[in-house]
Amino acid sequence: MRQVRSIRLLRGRPAPPSPAVPGDVLAEAEELRARLGSREVLHGVSVPVRAGEVLALVGPNGAGKSTLLGALAADLPPVAGVVRIHGRPATDWSAPELALRRAVLPQSATLSFPFTVEEVVRMGRAPHATGPAEDDLAVAEAMAAAEVTDFAPRPFSALSGGERARVALARVLAQRAPLVLLDEPTAALDLRHQELVLRLCRERARAGDAVVVVLHDLALAAAYAHRVAILRAGRVAADGPPGVVFTEELLSDVYEQAVEVFPHPRTGAAVVAPRRPS
Repeated sequence: MRQVRSIRLLRGRPAPPSPAVPGDVLAEAEELRARLGSREVLHGVSVPVRAGEVLALVGPNGAGKSTLLGALAADLPPVAGVVRIHGRPATDWSAPELALRRAVLPQSATLSFPFTVEEVVRMGRAPHATGPAEDDLAVAEAMAAAEVTDFAPRPFSALSGGERARVALARVLAQRAPLVLLDEPTAALDLRHQELVLRLCRERARAGDAVVVVLHDLALAAAYAHRVAILRAGRVAADGPPGVVFTEELLSDVYEQAVEVFPHPRTGAAVVAPRRPS
């Protein structure tokens, strides 16, 4: 009887989406307006998110980066405009269908119960109607990629802030959704693990996923993002390759801080630094 019930539950779950073709728009905001409380934060923002691409959202504090990410995740209902995920309005998808199509990493990860690291990562497999072997493989690969395998049995609550951030990232990777949305994933990390996270973003894009990442570090955005959307006061000030949109004039204006932009001597990627007295 238990086996029959399990089969029925599996049949009742939604099927995962078909693999995307590079360039497919997996999410988009169109003329999006959004509020936080009584304050309108986004004012007519339009941004596409494409398979095979890392899109970095950058801009000063309060520009609307996290709000836009929350709207693209269908976690924040818009006041006006529309968010589409896999070509359909986000509101047309059920919660189980959304969980198969997008994975979200919030700014902070907190848990009230004493879950182990492995149990937290395994939560990413909840949307899937797969067997234990496939789930185990996905969890093991995600923990290895985020370099958290060694403390798999430790309580999540006993970890440092940076370790928690990497475990939360591993949960997102284990979910294996084609749209990956990361809100400041490098904020609590040391230099090595900042680079690790952005390399993983690139790997997911090479595998065909669409990755959106909120970043404050413009050097990381320039080095790893295919596209950058620069937000200012709830609007998109520029959208394009970092080598094109990262100009001294625009960035100095957006951040209200004089900056210098110059090519990296080895890679040619744009390097952004505040202009300081000599």
